[in-house]
Amino acid sequence: MNWIALVLALTIGGIAEAQTEWKAGAAKVKVTPSESIWLSGYAGRTKPSEGVLQDIFVKALAIQDGGGSPAVIVTSDLQGLDVAMIAEISGRAQKQFGVTRDRLMLNYSHNHSAPVTGQVLHLYYDLAPDQKAKVDVYTRWLVDRMVEAIGQSVHNLAPAKLSFNQGLAGIAVNRRRARPGGRSLPGPVDQDVPVLSVRTPGGELRAILFGYSCHTTALSGYQIGGDYAGVAQQQLEKMHPSATALFVQGCGGDANPLPRLMNSDSPEAVELAMMYGKILARAVDIVLGGEMAALEGPLRTAYDVIQVPFQKPPSKAALQARLAQATTAGKRRQIQYLLDTLERDGKLQEQHPYPIQVWRFGSGLRFIALTGESVVDYCLRFKKEYGVDDTWVAGYNNELLSYIPSLRVLREGGYEGVEDMDEYGLPAPYSFAVEELIAQKVDELVRATGDR
Repeated sequence: MNWIALVLALTIGGIAEAQTEWKAGAAKVKVTPSESIWLSGYAGRTKPSEGVLQDIFVKALAIQDGGGSPAVIVTSDLQGLDVAMIAEISGRAQKQFGVTRDRLMLNYSHNHSAPVTGQVLHLYYDLAPDQKAKVDVYTRWLVDRMVEAIGQSVHNLAPAKLSFNQGLAGIAVNRRRARPGGRSLPGPVDQDVPVLSVRTPGGELRAILFGYSCHTTALSGYQIGGDYAGVAQQQLEKMHPSATALFVQGCGGDANPLPRLMNSDSPEAVELAMMYGKILARAVDIVLGGEMAALEGPLRTAYDVIQVPFQKPPSKAALQARLAQATTAGKRRQIQYLLDTLERDGKLQEQHPYPIQVWRFGSGLRFIALTGESVVDYCLRFKKEYGVDDTWVAGYNNELLSYIPSLRVLREGGYEGVEDMDEYGLPAPYSFAVEELIAQKVDELVRATGDR
């Protein structure tokens, strides 16, 4: 009987070990529009795009452990996604490829040189009917391309080895503490460069998933392009022709690449974007050339949605007073939207759904995905709480619903998460409890995926 038990234990152990063997597959789909279209990110633009500086892409990386269903992270050179786009993409991914919602991450670089998509920041733009029609057509086509990328990545699943480590790049500068002359006082930033490599069993590099926490705002003119994040991906794919490079935006809500030239895609601005992209690519390449920790399985995933409350919304009289004082067409449009909402619904929104995801690779890497324009405090907090060496925090997933301020930012006031809420059609800043509500749910999901 003891021999039988031993054989069974070894057999079961062998099966468990086999189930942690990885498969991975990458896909890359070009989504550069074929005609001039309104670009996203800056309310001050007065005309549609003028030419292409660099092609833009949607990319996907599918990962599967020996016993699980595929998990896919989608990255894109886009400004953001809206709720309808996400519902369409995630629904089709599950129906067509078996990728459940907890196993689908949708990250975007928040690129300010990409086309307007769907209802993302729709109050920024007063589009003529012909321009709005172009945006609608492009958005439908884009959703198809994103589903296509997911499908290709799943189709390309093949035996793989996954490894992780982090580097450093000094591009990001906290932009909140400005002083005369446009210079910024030192503020918190996250300059880590997380890197996940995907190699064949023989060691050939097949995919590079890497991240950074900084706005993609080196460029601000009228040419379509991927900004510094697009440059970094392009450079890495030149360095490693067998690999697909995918950029994950981190908690860069209050960080900019500095210096930068505003309202420009001049040769000097392009030079800056190229420089930042090359710096980031080199930081990634240094990690790839050094020691990286092998990732083990299984891959555990968790997804949940909390409700984040707003502070007390303004009254109709307060909104009307603000409307009368507004000095720009954009600000009047944003306040009028809130008045129209109040008239239609009898009240303004009191809370908003906020998705959070966590992926855990064996007993190693934790990948925490937050929704919206998360400020840097979230990266710094969660890495401190769960481990600076094996925790990766990404903002800019799911809906681009607004800036997501920390308690520090709410107390300081200013643009991110306080003054900007009108732009997103939201009634008021978030409750001062927003950071703790998010942190509590993150902790719950981290524990659900393996930590105790």
